[in-house]
Amino acid sequence: MASVTLKGNPFSTAGELPAVGTAAPGFALAAADLSDLTLESLAGKRVILNIFPSVDTPTCATSIRKFNEQAASLDNTVVLCISADLPFAMARFCGAEGIDNVLVGSTFRSSFGDAYGVTFIEGPLKGLMSRSVVVVDKDGSVLHTQQVAETADEPDYDAALAVL
Repeated sequence: MASVTLKGNPFSTAGELPAVGTAAPGFALAAADLSDLTLESLAGKRVILNIFPSVDTPTCATSIRKFNEQAASLDNTVVLCISADLPFAMARFCGAEGIDNVLVGSTFRSSFGDAYGVTFIEGPLKGLMSRSVVVVDKDGSVLHTQQVAETADEPDYDAALAVL
């Protein structure tokens, strides 16, 4: 288990992020159209997994906006924004914000949070995802991970993008 804080209060997650250099765990998320979005379907591309509790919080919304802007110019790279929000809510947010350089994936019918160790197992966000970033290379290996220590803080965008 990992421990992160929310407004200074410690909470545990289901496990640890995958180690750099290992194969990224496979997953199936619900895409905006409710189809399955899998890591396998993104094979051959570099993937930034932008994982967060909910699109309805300011920091989560900011992370989507920033990755949308900063990763748009990267070749062969996809940003996948992942939360327990329903795919409709995530698609509505992206549409209202004019965000078109990211994919959205909902964990509402997925074991993603356990496979990546990011599901909160206690506290007010129990069942939601801990703010994290995982960068996966085109061969499926993990290039970078960050589980943000304080959930209210933004991830280190520069560190995630630097490995690409």
